[in-house]
Amino acid sequence: MKIERVDHIGVAVNSIDAALKFFRDTLGLKLEGSETVAEQKVTTAFLPVGDTEVELLQSTAPDGPIAGFIEKKGEGVQHIAFVVDNIEEALKEMEAKGIRLIDKVPRMGAGGKKIAFIHPKDTYGVLVELCQKI
Repeated sequence: MKIERVDHIGVAVNSIDAALKFFRDTLGLKLEGSETVAEQKVTTAFLPVGDTEVELLQSTAPDGPIAGFIEKKGEGVQHIAFVVDNIEEALKEMEAKGIRLIDKVPRMGAGGKKIAFIHPKDTYGVLVELCQKI
């Protein structure tokens, strides 16, 4: 498995519009666009910073994973995503090393990427996302 770079840092927020007042209006980051991923019950907004991005995540449903995260931990960093050269091979390698996977098979995420999550119990409490642009 080859990790190419940090793709983005996901930040769970109650309101993308409210969060933009800080990330866009105060920090001066440019909003690249937003997208709703219905299967994940989330709306995302991407703000590029060099070769990476800040991804704001707002739940679209009270039972969505972002809503659950905010309920337990409050707003804040929800995950770190790494670009890999081959996500299917990366997942096989992780599983062979005994790492617990949330996703054993990649799924489609925002920005036209295949994504998969690694269980935070095996990553020192950090939800790690692997992603590959297709």
